[in-house]
Amino acid sequence: MIDLRSLRPLDVGAIVRSIAKTHHAVVANEGWRFCGYAAELSATIMDHAFDELDAPVARVTLPDMPIPYSEPLETAMLPNAERSALRPLRP
Repeated sequence: MIDLRSLRPLDVGAIVRSIAKTHHAVVANEGWRFCGYAAELSATIMDHAFDELDAPVARVTLPDMPIPYSEPLETAMLPNAERSALRPLRP
C-alpha cells in the first residue's frame, strides 16, 4: 500500500516498484470516478507499469451522484473498507 503524500511531484518510481511486487493496482480516492484523480493516476499507472500488471487497475471512488450536505449522509457515501471489497481477481 502506498499513501501518496503529494500529487505534484508524483512518485511514479515508488508506484512502479510496488506494482512490480504485487502485479496489481487499486486506486482509492474520495473523488468521483469520472474525471477524478483516480482516473488520472490509473492512466499514469497504465503508462508506466502496464507490463507488470496481471489485471486492470481497479478504482474505488464515490458513486456518480452529488455529495450530500448532511454529515451522516456524506460519511455514508465516502469510500470505506466495506464498500472497497473488490471482486476476486481472476488467476
